[in-house]
Amino acid sequence: MIYALIFIALFILELVYFKIADRFNIIDKPNERSSHTTVTLRGGGIIFYVAVLIYFILSRFQYPWFFLGLTMMTVVSFLDDIFTLSNKIRLLVHFASVMLLAYQLDLFEMPWYFLLIGFVVAVGVINAYNFMDGINGITACYSLAVGGLLLLVNQKVGFIESDLLVCVLLGTLVFTFFNFRMRAKCFAGDVGSVAMAYILLFALGMLILTTGKLIYILFLAIYGVDAVWTIIRRLYLRENIFQAHRSHLYQYLGNEAGVNKLLVSLLYGVLQFGLGYMVIRIAEHDGQTQLFFAIGVLLGLSLLYLLGKAYVIRRFVESAE
Repeated sequence: MIYALIFIALFILELVYFKIADRFNIIDKPNERSSHTTVTLRGGGIIFYVAVLIYFILSRFQYPWFFLGLTMMTVVSFLDDIFTLSNKIRLLVHFASVMLLAYQLDLFEMPWYFLLIGFVVAVGVINAYNFMDGINGITACYSLAVGGLLLLVNQKVGFIESDLLVCVLLGTLVFTFFNFRMRAKCFAGDVGSVAMAYILLFALGMLILTTGKLIYILFLAIYGVDAVWTIIRRLYLRENIFQAHRSHLYQYLGNEAGVNKLLVSLLYGVLQFGLGYMVIRIAEHDGQTQLFFAIGVLLGLSLLYLLGKAYVIRRFVESAE
């Protein structure tokens, strides 16, 4: 019953945000790099933060440093959605938020290289997750997949409070209702994609540190392979990797190849959930098996990705030019 009430509350609060966004013109106008053609409300992903806020209050303030970091990250991302803040301000807040995340995960109590690795991974995942928010439904489907995997493995491991994951998934379902459409009612915006990345990073960090099994990072493998190889290709072409673009594989599929964008988003989510389920099963085996599996997955995904993207570019992108 409490979950049903939370879902209803989140749904109503999302509608209230739409009124606010419409009143203050918080919109996403299409440009040459956009995958949409109509003006759409921006920042609907703020409901992810609201979901965590509800959990934080009901749980009597569990994970305070994580919540403080998430709040800072959400506020600066929301302001950036509206005003386009200075990169220095955003980077400063992101750095402070990641440090708070590290403190909540007790990384400061571990050897210094744990903190360094954690910081690099966190910054990379947050930026990759933000850049991957490009077509209707992809953030919703992928977040449901990863959140569902985390909730599933939590039933066995008990690495985090399940109510936190449930609240986040309820918020994601609300966002999905308005975003998973051919003409989306809203986009996540930086506030949504960055907040979701931060939330998933915290949960994944808790899982990896509790179990000592790095293989769970493959819960982000589909996004990771697409993001990394896209960055490598853009560097090879001497493009500014920090500039907005539409050269991810899913964007080529949805835009140039003309595949239904909702189908592409659903495919990314289903593939990640299927792979994640295999990860959960492999995590029960010894470390050598996990290592070989991880290497095989990353090499296999990379090969399929590169072959697929080369075909799409040659067949639909270069031929159109």
